[in-house]
Amino acid sequence: MSKGPVPFPSFGKKAKDLLYKDYNFDQKFSWSTTSESGLGITASGVKFDELFIGDIRVQHKSGRNTVDVTIDCDSKVSTAVTFDEVVPGLKTSFGFKVPDQKSGKLDLQYLHDRFALNSTIGLTSAPVIELATTIGTNELAVGAEVGFDSTSASVTKYNSGVSYTKDDFSAALQMADKGETLKASYIHLFSPSSAVAAEVTHRLKTKENYFTIGSSHALDPSTTLKTRFSNSGKAGLLCRHEWRPKSYVTLSAEYDPKVVSSPSRFGVAVALSP
Repeated sequence: MSKGPVPFPSFGKKAKDLLYKDYNFDQKFSWSTTSESGLGITASGVKFDELFIGDIRVQHKSGRNTVDVTIDCDSKVSTAVTFDEVVPGLKTSFGFKVPDQKSGKLDLQYLHDRFALNSTIGLTSAPVIELATTIGTNELAVGAEVGFDSTSASVTKYNSGVSYTKDDFSAALQMADKGETLKASYIHLFSPSSAVAAEVTHRLKTKENYFTIGSSHALDPSTTLKTRFSNSGKAGLLCRHEWRPKSYVTLSAEYDPKVVSSPSRFGVAVALSP
């Protein structure tokens, strides 16, 4: 485990990744390559029904600095420049999109043995400012985040939570959606190749409850099988196979009994790297 507390945006992330990450119900393809000089190129595309969306990403790493440029199929350009360890523990990122003149933002992350700080500041005359902070240790951490829109002088979000992490499990309890939602998540690692996770959501105003449970198991060093089930009766299955080094084929399937016309959906994702 790391020395300092978990940053607030990462509260419950391990459980969420097991339950939702890599599930895909469209047709997705990506190809990436990296040179010895630190230049990486990734081309990806996703097919939604009859619509195809793609982009090209170019990334260059030099020491602790990274320049990331993405061009999508609408000719929009997204750029991010990251400086890691400008001072010990500080990571700075500057990003903007062309032609969107109001898209510029500055991200800061500072990690310390007893606290973590994340902030996002919009680079406009009336910016949106988001701030998240965590205090504690690498096991027990308490954190909160707040967002403020200076244009309307209103608070856009405020959330809080607590996280407890050990080598073989992690649990998090969060108050989200401006205090309207209570979320609890838990993940337990039985071995390096097997884990289970659960997420429970309670809506305070409507008294509604939702839960999702899932598992992940490595069938062999190259193949991982994931499952998930929700209280609505929805069931999902994922199989990810590394058929050559850094190249993957992922098959996903989901059954939703509440969708009468088409209760089942499937997806495939292919990621290639020479």
